[in-house]
Amino acid sequence: MDLLLWRHAEAIDGTPDLSRELTERGHKQARKMAQWLSENRPKRLRTLVSPSTRTRQTASAFIDNFEIVPALAPDMGVPDLLAATGWPEGRGAALLVGHQPTLGRLAALLLSGSEAD
Repeated sequence: MDLLLWRHAEAIDGTPDLSRELTERGHKQARKMAQWLSENRPKRLRTLVSPSTRTRQTASAFIDNFEIVPALAPDMGVPDLLAATGWPEGRGAALLVGHQPTLGRLAALLLSGSEAD
């Protein structure tokens, strides 16, 4: 199973965390990444998205049909993300649209065998 990790695009500050929306720059960033993903996406791709507004807006630049997964929320951990994807036994590929530092910790675990900030 392949995992693609996409941290949400730039979001505004000063609002409750789950309600933060993308800035204009963030929308542009999301569209640019969505273009790349559209050209390079695996054939079997599940898109799993945190319930936050900014991650849903980021994913919407790429695809309309995505799964909102509470395990990808900002306060969740790496084991929650892995359980949500079914990794490593799952088939195909999963695109995770989530948050730092959890996505970075997941990348560190997959690359080195241990979580790191």
